[in-house]
Order: sequence, then C-alpha cells, then structure tokens
Amino acid sequence: MSDKKNSAEKGLGTTVVRSGRKTEEYFGFVNPPVYHGSTVLYPDVATLKSRKVRYTYGRRGNPTAEALEDALTELDGGAGTVLTSSGLAAIALAFMSVVRANGHVLVADNVYHPTRHFCDTVLKPLGIETTYFDPLLASDGLKTLIRDNTQAIFFESPGSQTFEMLDVPAVTAIANDADIPAIMDNTWATPLFFRPLEHGADIAVYAGTKYTGGHSDIMLGTVTANAKLWKDLHNTWGSMGLASSPDDIYLGQRGLRTMHVRLDRHMASALEIARWLETRPEVSRVLHPGLESHPGHAIWKRDFTGSSGLFSLVMQPGPDEAVAAFLDHLAYFGLGYSWGGYESLAIPFDCSSYRTATKFEAEGPAIRLHIGLEDVADLKADLEAGLERWRNAGGGV
Repeated sequence: MSDKKNSAEKGLGTTVVRSGRKTEEYFGFVNPPVYHGSTVLYPDVATLKSRKVRYTYGRRGNPTAEALEDALTELDGGAGTVLTSSGLAAIALAFMSVVRANGHVLVADNVYHPTRHFCDTVLKPLGIETTYFDPLLASDGLKTLIRDNTQAIFFESPGSQTFEMLDVPAVTAIANDADIPAIMDNTWATPLFFRPLEHGADIAVYAGTKYTGGHSDIMLGTVTANAKLWKDLHNTWGSMGLASSPDDIYLGQRGLRTMHVRLDRHMASALEIARWLETRPEVSRVLHPGLESHPGHAIWKRDFTGSSGLFSLVMQPGPDEAVAAFLDHLAYFGLGYSWGGYESLAIPFDCSSYRTATKFEAEGPAIRLHIGLEDVADLKADLEAGLERWRNAGGGV
C-alpha cells in the first residue's frame, strides 16, 4: 500500500522510511526502479499536442525522481521539491528563481564559499549586486541593508566553517515583512533537525551529496519551496534544464531511508569528541553550536532538535608544519572536502581572505572535522596521536 499519511501524523523516523513510496505502482517492490531514459512515447498525436501525460520528457522527471521529490517535500513541509546535479546547482537555482536584472541580494557573510563565488561571478555580471552581512547583525541593522530592489536574503545557520548561529526566525520575519524571499541552505541540520519553512523561510536548499546520500558516492542537490514560490522555482528549474542522474537520485533515496539513524550516530559521536577536544590544551576553542560554551548555543537549543557530525576547532598558535604533522598521518580521518558520508574527514581552513562584512580572527590554525560512523574510541585515539605530533612539531599548548 502507498504511504499517504501526513508527516504530522507519524514520527519523523517513520516519515523518513516511508515517505514518497508508491509500492502499488512498482508491483509491490519496496523501492522504485531506476528509470533511465530521455524519450517518453505518446500514444497518439492528440496526446502529444496536449502533453496531458504524467511524464513528458526525461529531463522533466520520472518515477525515480518523483519518489525522492515527494519524500523530501513531506519532510520539509513544502509545496514541492526539485532535484539538481549538485548542492551548488541547487544554490544557483534558488537564486535564479527569485532574482531579476538590476536587483540586489543580501547574503550572510559566513555562507559556503562557492555561494559567494556564484554571487560574485554570475549574479554580478547580470547587474545583481550582493551585500554580505554579519550573520550576528541585530534585526534593526539588517533592516537598514534592505533596498527597494532587494530580491532575496540568503543564509545558513550554523555558518559554513565558523559555525555562527544566525537567528533564523528573526531574519525570516524581516524578509517576510519586506516581502523578500528568504532562502536557507540547511545542509548541516537536514530537515530532521531543523525545518526552514516552518521557521519562515520560503526556500530550503540542500546538498543531497552529503547526508541524504550518506555514502560519499553521489552528486545531488535538492530545493524545496513553499506554496508562494513553488511555481517560480519549478518553472526556473525546467527552463534551466537542471536534470539529475537517475542513478544518483536512486542512491539519494536509498540513503534517505537511513538518514535518521546515521544522523543520531553522527550527532552523538561528534558531541562526545567535541567535548573531549574542549579539554585538550592544544585546542583553543571548539566551534560546535551544540556545546554550552558556543556563543550561539541558546539559539541552537531553541530552534534545532539536533546537530550533525560537522564542526570546527581553533588550535593554539602553531606553525603550518605542526598542522601538517597533525593531519597528514591520521589513520581514520581522510583529508578531503565535502562531508556527510559515513567516514571521518579533516581539513585545515582559513576564511579570512574572503570574509568582507565580518572578520574571523583565529588565535591559531583552524581545522574542520566531520565525525563519521567509526568507533569514537578509535577516533579519539587517532586525534590524540595527531595532537602529540602537533606538539612535537612546535604547536602550542
């Protein structure tokens, strides 16, 4: 039987497992088949001219895509969802569905760096100006940045790399009062721990590459809109031809079914390791909003129901050689971008060169960690050995 209950009528885990499923259409099989195809055949000329069929062309959707879109729409409480080939493509689509020539957008200064690059290299030549704002700016201050031609406010919470907590309901209230679309990149929390549309956002963007897929083997972006902006989003998606691979869509749907279980483990392990790192003399501070020491902890606790496996730390002062000694020989932390898979990752970062509205002042080198599904004891031992190499290479304590 198909799952037709609203997500409000069942638990979140049940929604994750059962949403979007139409098993009666798949001859009783649990998962939809993977539809590979571009051409859809029409039964006659009249139908072809009217286009009154469920699927018209491979680029415009198929049963595999529809199953994932329906599931994500239910999870976020939206009016509809579209899929793209990457998280960055999802970000670009969200912008392009609301901006027009000679417009203006407000973007939080701590967003994912490729988001900034898109604004500066694609929107700018179209005559669309971007103002980057301090994510901790008080409501009155943000209001003063709104212009007559402001067409969107884009943000993350927590912010990329540095994890400042933006007050989402306050920002979306400003946007809604000014009739400006509010767009949130919610990849870190997923709709399991935060639902942007319930907190006033109009569009929620995700890199499905990360926790939706969960296994570091797909490229996928998803965009969910409320009823107000769904038509604009869907029309723009179709006009831009943003098709996604049916195999990646299928793997995204398969990953979705276990996302709640994986995220619980990511959260518990990451919090345990973050608290342990706070006690280490080599670490100056840990940037994790789930920690009571984090400046944005009260906002996180008020609005979010959990946290994921991603956080950062600032080391005590030390040379680049000490950072390399720490990271180069980790056994269970790979050195790689992206995150959200089952494996643990680490990268050094320095965002000081591209922040413009704020200044990230780090007393020492900054490192971002993604805590995977390995045993916490093994990860701690790996990090402890790395911290010893840090000290031996001249890193401070």
